[in-house]
Amino acid sequence: MAVGGALLLCTTAALPSGAAFAVGTPSPYAFAPDARPVTGATGTADAVRLSPGTTYKSSLPSEGKIYYRLDLAATSDTYVSATAIPAPGSTVSASDGIRVSVQDADGRSCSFGTETFRVVHSPRPIAAWAAREISANTSRCESAGTYYAVVERVGTASSAPDTWDLELFATSEPSLEQTGATSAPEAWDSASPAPLTGEGVRREGGSGFASAVSVGEGVWSADIEPGRTFFYRVPLPWGRQLYATAELGSSADGGGIAVGALDLSLYNPARGLVDDASTNYDGSQKAVEIDPLPPVAYENRYAVPDRVSGMRFAGSYYLVVHLAADVAEKYGDGTLPLTLRVRVGGSAESGPGYAGSPSRRASLRLVEAIRGGCGERGRGRR
Repeated sequence: MAVGGALLLCTTAALPSGAAFAVGTPSPYAFAPDARPVTGATGTADAVRLSPGTTYKSSLPSEGKIYYRLDLAATSDTYVSATAIPAPGSTVSASDGIRVSVQDADGRSCSFGTETFRVVHSPRPIAAWAAREISANTSRCESAGTYYAVVERVGTASSAPDTWDLELFATSEPSLEQTGATSAPEAWDSASPAPLTGEGVRREGGSGFASAVSVGEGVWSADIEPGRTFFYRVPLPWGRQLYATAELGSSADGGGIAVGALDLSLYNPARGLVDDASTNYDGSQKAVEIDPLPPVAYENRYAVPDRVSGMRFAGSYYLVVHLAADVAEKYGDGTLPLTLRVRVGGSAESGPGYAGSPSRRASLRLVEAIRGGCGERGRGRR
């Protein structure tokens, strides 16, 4: 998905781990406490307006598109992320997922993104994003006016026809005071450093993006049960590089192979997926690693691969760890030991010169990131 980045986020609202704000059957996902409830329209005429810098709670039917309105100026990029949350016990297949697109008033696509459950066909939160970008490399969708965020499900033929909870996040990024390079860096250190060792510091992850637990470089440990998803956030200033590995401990109970048991995903500050990796589990200890990523740089947005172009903002990046519900069928529904190893490399650099921000709330977050407010907190033992 070739879409733009997002406003830089360094702060998130804290929620008790495992808290939920869903109506009806409790959800393992913790929505932002300030999320505004909205209903997606079945057409553009009744579409509710989304404001950059705001989080929303909605729902996604099994069929059909739902629309939200964006009233945009011609001075900033705007991004919309949608996190789909199937209910525990839902039936999902590898091809099921969510698609988000931003369209102009003439129905032309500015960008779109699709995410599916892939081999980890376990009901869990997944997010996709799309953008209205103002770029020197394209003239599409640059004018001010009305745009629409369109959300739909994909590949639902084998899924249960249930409605998914949906968390929407809209944000914006101002233009630069002066245009710089319009191509991605050609070279960067892609070697993996030696993994961190030592006893882990206990740190159970949050249950959503808003409640993600802040970690810095270090070794972190928790106990995770099948079907659970942990959210961690890692502050990354400009110029820093992230390396992350998740490890699942051995089990003396049960037996057999759980396919796609452990999944480790990395999302950027706009909640856009940068990269992910998964591994099977057979009762012995297993590890999964995010391949080396480039240092955070504004120019990364001009790269073609998602895993490079997604590393375009300073701010809080999210490591999301999921243990598939199927693991319980072979190893019981008790917890398994989880170890998260995080290393932050590179050297901090000054960020780009932004011209301003379309909203005060957005501006405060952006300035915090540029001035180094995303310092590495919560450093663990090594």
